[in-house]
Amino acid sequence: MARSAHAYVRGNTLKFYEWLAADGRSHPHGPSVWICGDCHLGNLGPVADADDNVQIQIRDLDQTVIGNPAHDLIRLGLSLATAARGSDLPGVTTARMLEEMIAGYSDALAPKGSRGIATGQRPNSVHLVMRKAVDRTWKHLARERIEDLEPTIPLGKRFWPLSKDETRDIGRLFQTERVRRVATCLRSRGDDSDIELLDAAYWVKGCSSMGRLRIAALLRVGKKKNKASEFCLLDIKEAVKPAAPRSAAARMPRDYAERVVEGACHLTPSLGERMISASLAGKAVFIRELLPQDLKLEIDQLTQEEATKAARYLSMVVGNAHADQMDAATRRSWRTELMRNRSKNLDAPSWLWSSVVDLVTIHEAAYLDHCRRYAMNTAKP
Repeated sequence: MARSAHAYVRGNTLKFYEWLAADGRSHPHGPSVWICGDCHLGNLGPVADADDNVQIQIRDLDQTVIGNPAHDLIRLGLSLATAARGSDLPGVTTARMLEEMIAGYSDALAPKGSRGIATGQRPNSVHLVMRKAVDRTWKHLARERIEDLEPTIPLGKRFWPLSKDETRDIGRLFQTERVRRVATCLRSRGDDSDIELLDAAYWVKGCSSMGRLRIAALLRVGKKKNKASEFCLLDIKEAVKPAAPRSAAARMPRDYAERVVEGACHLTPSLGERMISASLAGKAVFIRELLPQDLKLEIDQLTQEEATKAARYLSMVVGNAHADQMDAATRRSWRTELMRNRSKNLDAPSWLWSSVVDLVTIHEAAYLDHCRRYAMNTAKP
């Protein structure tokens, strides 16, 4: 998180919702739908379905709730604004990005809005990530995640050993038919394929693994001597209470892992169909196979043209995920509400502009304080 202001924004969801909970915040209250809850750039990217089709979608649903879709828009606007600042783009670019955000999101809500975004609409930065994702194979995933093609998980800084009890519990977990289906849901695998747990380890992976259960499990699908057998890497992740506020009247699963899976099924069906909820060591977890095509959208440097194109495209992706949960009348009403309070000189609604400006200021100060504390803790005696 000390790497850049953008990295700090991505890793500090709580700071965003502390701001949101403060008095005097003015933003529209949209229809109650499943939202990402942590809609920053890194949580969008290529996602493959069980038939190997790849699309740019929301790819991380840890914070998903039935809530206000405006929260996803504000979070995405903050992420784009800090990415623009990290690329040393002028402030006018941020203003244009927010304009394009609203335009793209509104297109998704329109009666003839895109219900699947054409390849030609993708900005170059996104198109390159898509091409990379489509060309990736298991070898790429293995070298990237476990650093080797051998059927073991190398212990070290990224992977820590499990206790005997933990290893036993994971072995029992994969003996259940319901969990087996995670490894056999791909079209290329038979439903009755043999499943063998080869290795498992605690996974030190970003902020989400600190103090929480996060396990990588390596499986063989198919008989060992069969040339058609495949390896698969599963991510077993503890689900926790979301920081994102839910709509007051919303009915969601009480089990945190079931909430994540249900949110994924509504927002990103191609991911949701590859996930299940379970219980491990008395904790709610959700399990999904990591596919080579599943990538973060990493945009380190943006030009002015790419920034505005990316803002429009990505907000359309988010808009489609929201709009798919609304009927025509609700989409029309929500689109009208978003267009209110627009200034004469700026097409983006004033609530979005003021929210992002406020948030950038707060996060910039918090980021510098974080870096100061990080430097003090890592200074040599």
